[in-house]
Amino acid sequence: MSNGFVSFSGNSSGKKSSFVMRFALVFSILALIIISFIALTVFSSNRLMSLKGYEVTNVPSNILPSYSTTSFQSADGQTSLQGWFFKTKNPISTIIVVHNAGSNRLQFGVEMIDMIEGWLENGYNVFMFDQRNCGTSGGDICTYGYLEWQDVLGAIAIVKQISVTTDVILYGIGTGCTSSIIAYTSLPPANASEQTLSSYSQRIRNLGFDRSYVIGMILDSPAKESDDYIKPEVIQSEPLGFITQFSVPYAIRVSSSATNVSLAAEIARLPIPVLILYGGHDTFIGADKIDQIITERSRLNSSITRSIMVSGAGYLEEYSINKNQYIDTVTDFLNSFYMVDD
Repeated sequence: MSNGFVSFSGNSSGKKSSFVMRFALVFSILALIIISFIALTVFSSNRLMSLKGYEVTNVPSNILPSYSTTSFQSADGQTSLQGWFFKTKNPISTIIVVHNAGSNRLQFGVEMIDMIEGWLENGYNVFMFDQRNCGTSGGDICTYGYLEWQDVLGAIAIVKQISVTTDVILYGIGTGCTSSIIAYTSLPPANASEQTLSSYSQRIRNLGFDRSYVIGMILDSPAKESDDYIKPEVIQSEPLGFITQFSVPYAIRVSSSATNVSLAAEIARLPIPVLILYGGHDTFIGADKIDQIITERSRLNSSITRSIMVSGAGYLEEYSINKNQYIDTVTDFLNSFYMVDD
């Protein structure tokens, strides 16, 4: 006999089962997307970090000014680096060249020798070296400045030993701007108190110099942020780079225990003379963004700021497009701030 009730348990169970299946499917798809995204990020990060700077080749020894080959350690105490030291009589200072990622000490090839000779004639020693994983230096990863800043400190330390000069001028090119600026800000300020010094690692304190040892910077194509050198590389050369343009720089930073640095803010605050060079057709970093860096820098430190935009030049093409203008601009900068009266 019917009790007057109708059971819907079968339909209810079917609906629940359908819902679980749909949920599982959606969850599986999301998990697959996330795993694929992570895998793609790891793949691209590893590929970019394995970028190896080629060795200097095809440079006849008879066209190079006299130099000595130098071996030294990065400030990390673990990476062996190689460089060239060019010296002149009665030097004013020593210019340290910090090249771009994936390049080497002779960033602009044999054409750069003309600028080196000019520096020597004008009274500047020159130190050029291969950063880690570049040229003949050791190391097996490229981090676009996030570890290379320690190489710059190592270069300053060896120059302090082998040069009679009492200060240096850093010349950063591309990611060399990141390396140079992080190196500078990693040093204690001049005349720091013991309490301030205690906040720096023993390795930094043992270097024996502070920010006052760096008396100027020449920056070729500085970016607003340190990640800005990696993002366009990801977009241009990595699969689905428009998706991973933010995750890949993050992964590289994490592997280096670093943070994204506002280079624009640091450049604006530098209390030393700064020269900025860039190409008017730079779409890699963005000529308009470099304009913004110069505007902010000039607002805070106009009297010790110089800049030049080379028409028709793309990213790091200024030297090849107009070598004479480039060399003359750097020479004028050096003469304006460092020339010693006879």
